[in-house]
Amino acid sequence: MRLTRCQAALAAAITLNLLVFFYVSWLQHQPRNSRARGPRRASASGPRVTVVVREFEAFDNAVPELVDSFLQQDPTQPVVVVADTLPYPPLALPRIPNVRLALLQPALDRPAAASRPETYVATEFVALVPDGARADALGQLERMAEVLRAGSARLVAAPVATANPARCLALNISLREWTARYGQAPTAPRCDALDGDAVVLLRSRDLFNLSAPLARPVSTSLFLQTALRGWVVQLLDLPFAAASQPPLATAHARWKAEREGRTRRAALLHSLGIRLVSWEGGRLEWFGCTKETTRCFGTVVGDTPAYLYEERWTPPCCLRALRETARYVVGVLEAAGVRYWLEGGSLLGAARHGDIIPWDYDVDLGIYLEDVGNCEQLRGAEAGSVVDERGFVWEKAVEGDFFRVQYSESNHLHVDLWPFYPRNGVMTKDTWLDHRQDVEFPEHFLQPLVPLPFAGFMAQAPNNYRRFLELKFGPGVIENPEYPNPALLSLTGSG
Repeated sequence: MRLTRCQAALAAAITLNLLVFFYVSWLQHQPRNSRARGPRRASASGPRVTVVVREFEAFDNAVPELVDSFLQQDPTQPVVVVADTLPYPPLALPRIPNVRLALLQPALDRPAAASRPETYVATEFVALVPDGARADALGQLERMAEVLRAGSARLVAAPVATANPARCLALNISLREWTARYGQAPTAPRCDALDGDAVVLLRSRDLFNLSAPLARPVSTSLFLQTALRGWVVQLLDLPFAAASQPPLATAHARWKAEREGRTRRAALLHSLGIRLVSWEGGRLEWFGCTKETTRCFGTVVGDTPAYLYEERWTPPCCLRALRETARYVVGVLEAAGVRYWLEGGSLLGAARHGDIIPWDYDVDLGIYLEDVGNCEQLRGAEAGSVVDERGFVWEKAVEGDFFRVQYSESNHLHVDLWPFYPRNGVMTKDTWLDHRQDVEFPEHFLQPLVPLPFAGFMAQAPNNYRRFLELKFGPGVIENPEYPNPALLSLTGSG
């Protein structure tokens, strides 16, 4: 069948319209910056690095610009944006296969693998890129990967040219003491941790073998975990540009981000078992119990607190509260004319450390029973629990005929006061517990009492306290530390 000129013209017009339609549709699916400048040639072997974007605020961010900047350098660049829940307002991400949104919170309608970010990473390396960064040169990630391959560091980092560029820090972590100590890095640009904005690159297998690979704040959690393992990060002179429209540009957005960041950081450190952070210059940050909270451990069974089974010692916040309580109680007793002395493990701590034993969980003081009436708080405790003007709780212990002073109504860290009285030159008492040190002793150890440094102040102690301690605990007790109940758990590991 022959086509008329009119039919041929119509067929040509339809074909042209279809071609235009398909071209426009293809353009709409390309990243904005690649439409403006055209795609760059990817490496022959394809990208070896996945960009992971985790540190951003859903309410105010520059994540779309960040993603587009990397796609502009290489349209095939794998990018994974990670969030706990679906960001709102929604992120304007390009709908292409190599840009994925990973949600960490499990959902009923998604498989378990969907909540694991490693599911979305198939490259040898990952680059953790903070919000506000932008790729502005071809091959930045590849150069970082080459440095990592060639060197001994387990991580490499490049600063971001923001108002808070990264700097090197030393970081020492003591899980036993629940403490992280930051300081000046002696071997910069090789360091234990970074403070400030940086793109951090490491092997994918290293990242996802960490116990909390993408916990926020990312920089804090990452370097706590890597420094504990002895991994070094090398800070490179390969700066990334800052976003042309930086996130958190308004005072309200910054205030909100800082508030949520503090809450997030406190929760992270608590979950990782860090209760004290020490900074260069002596600044301390506390993340444990306070007078308004419960203490960090529950009821102690068999004289062995739960944290000892975790190979940890008394949390530093608990030691701080015990020191404060002991100092306060001693001040009250001295002002009232109540004779007291360091007893049991507290005296042992003073003799050995000048402080509370690092794994102890209370303070013990002996007092003269006949002096109890001199103290208003002890008289009140005879009738019931008394909360004084400083919030300390004075009461009779339920376990026997002795007194207990708690840090607060909420926090039951405490000082025990054991009333002794002389009988035929021997100090005795009416309540005996099943402790090896709970024995009678000659009164001459208290005549006179002597000052001894303890928990940051001078406390009264028995004279010849070495013989006193060996009477109660056995020979060599000062030089040979042991946990309270070695039959359950021994400091040497034999229990």
